[in-house]
Amino acid sequence: MTFCNWEAKRLLSLALPVFLAQVTLILMSVVDTIMAGQVSPTDLAALSIATGIWNPLLLALQGILLALTGIIAQFAGANDKKGISHYFQQALYLTVLLCITGFSIAYLANIIILQLDTSPAIASLAFDYIQFVKWGVFGFLFFTTYRNMTEGMGMTKPAFYISLLGLAVNIPANYIFINGLFGLPAYGGAGCGIATAIVLTVMALAQVTYCQMSKKIDAKGLLTPFEKPNITTIATITKLGIPISLATFFEVTLFACIPLFIAHLGAVAVSGHQIAASVTALLFMMPLSLSIAISIRIGNLYGQNKFDQLKIAVSTSYLLAILIALFLAFITFIGRDVISQLYTDSPAVIALATSIMILACIYQLPDALQVAANGILRGLKHTAPISYITFISYWLIGFSLGYVLARTDIIVPAMGPHGFWIGIIVGLTVAAILLMITVSKRFKHEPFISQQA
Repeated sequence: MTFCNWEAKRLLSLALPVFLAQVTLILMSVVDTIMAGQVSPTDLAALSIATGIWNPLLLALQGILLALTGIIAQFAGANDKKGISHYFQQALYLTVLLCITGFSIAYLANIIILQLDTSPAIASLAFDYIQFVKWGVFGFLFFTTYRNMTEGMGMTKPAFYISLLGLAVNIPANYIFINGLFGLPAYGGAGCGIATAIVLTVMALAQVTYCQMSKKIDAKGLLTPFEKPNITTIATITKLGIPISLATFFEVTLFACIPLFIAHLGAVAVSGHQIAASVTALLFMMPLSLSIAISIRIGNLYGQNKFDQLKIAVSTSYLLAILIALFLAFITFIGRDVISQLYTDSPAVIALATSIMILACIYQLPDALQVAANGILRGLKHTAPISYITFISYWLIGFSLGYVLARTDIIVPAMGPHGFWIGIIVGLTVAAILLMITVSKRFKHEPFISQQA
């Protein structure tokens, strides 16, 4: 593999603001987890179950819109402002449809929660959280569309500043609604749902305002004249986005559904898993940000038909992913005890969370490589294989193995949460191998690449 210092610097310059934005966004979830955990293990368990149901649905809707980044990046590389305008406008129509879908899906949450083997107190708090947080779907998806358009044009810093604004609102809002200040009821962990809905709305308003006022983005120009819905273009975005959405859904649910399958073990088991999942989700923002930067860079180079530089960018991307994975594994292992103590003072929960984080060190490498390959495929607008590869890897292999290890004695005595995390390691490894093979095959069959090779 070839490693290009200049290409690495370009990728990191794109990835760093994305990383800071993603970390800030995930810190909101961390804040929710910490503040709910300080109330009681019951509130923390309820938050874990509620987010385990809601977040995969919300991120699946977001995944469809993520196709816009690669599309805009190719038009930006070709300096085609008309193409950017057309796809951005049609993406807004698609966003409206997705908002309606997301809001409607929230009404199914109660049915799911009632099927869980958990206490009435946990179930009630989880249901209340979802009924509150559903109002944030509109802000979240419009923020996503404007952000994807902006980042596709190579401007990744605005989302970071807006995310900081969201975090600044999130902390006091959580405190108010959890504890019931200013005459409001004390909602406990469910109050995090109200705070999140408010934060997402504020962020959407800030992102739209910035894009409208920015001369570099010129959202006013991109929206003038405003076109009628174009079914063909909306279908194109959806077709490219659905595999990304499914991949996101499969990966998120691999983690988020675990609390649902260990709920019968009690609040300690669920809370220990939730802490480890929260920490690893935060660390995952680094390879994920690199993946977003990769999709932008690959899309730009593809739009410019710079094949030689494209090959160098791919190999540099993989090597950067490996370096990041090793760094994250080191941080996780060294800091596991101190980090766990930030979430809770329960010795049983701390012991479980730290032991799970040791397993999390192992999957950093395959996880970083699979999201890097994912970013390459998105930049090439070759997203179809992503969905079935992730389904096979995460669910047919990873979750199935995890379930057997966690809840049965078929291979070894039931391991509880640890069994699921071992399944995750195996699933991510298979995904990394298959996605990297797909990238290699795509380069051999891509029309303009084949002509120049």
